[in-house]
Amino acid sequence: MKVAVFPGSFDPFTIAHLDLIERALPLFDKIYIAIGINSAKVGLFDVDTKLKSIAALFAENSKIEVQAYQGLTVDFCAKVQAQVILRGLRNGTDLDYESIIAQNNLILAAQVESYFLMSRSGIAHISSTIVRDIWKNNGDISTLVPPIILKYIKDLKSD
Repeated sequence: MKVAVFPGSFDPFTIAHLDLIERALPLFDKIYIAIGINSAKVGLFDVDTKLKSIAALFAENSKIEVQAYQGLTVDFCAKVQAQVILRGLRNGTDLDYESIIAQNNLILAAQVESYFLMSRSGIAHISSTIVRDIWKNNGDISTLVPPIILKYIKDLKSD
C-alpha cells in the first residue's frame, strides 16, 4: 500500500492545499493530512478546529485521514507506515527550503521519500499566512478557501 503524509499547519486549509491533495490522490492508496502542532504559533484555529474542518472537507473520501502530530514528520511517517512526504511548491524559494528539509529527512529516515508537486498556475500565490492576513483585515477570502473551511472561519466571528 502506497501511503503519503501531507504535513503542515493548515491554518487555514486553502484551495491550494485542496488542489494538491486532489492531484495527489491518484498516486497513493492513502494520504494522511498531518497537522503539525507548534505551541509557539498562535493561529486562526486551534488544533481541534483544524482537525474537524479538514475532516469535514474530506468526509466522503476514505483515502484521506486527518491527524495531528508533534515532533518529527519522519516519526509520524513511521507511525502510519508512510513511504512518502508530500509537499507543494509555489516558487523557487519553496524549492530551496523544502530541498533542505527533504535532504535532512533522508538522513533521519532513508526509507521515506519526499515528493513535490508544483502549485497550479493561478493559485500559487495563495498561502495560509496571506489568507489569515486578508481575513483579519476584513477582506474577502471566499475564493481562497473551500466553502466548508470558510464556514468554520466565519464561525470564529460569531464567537
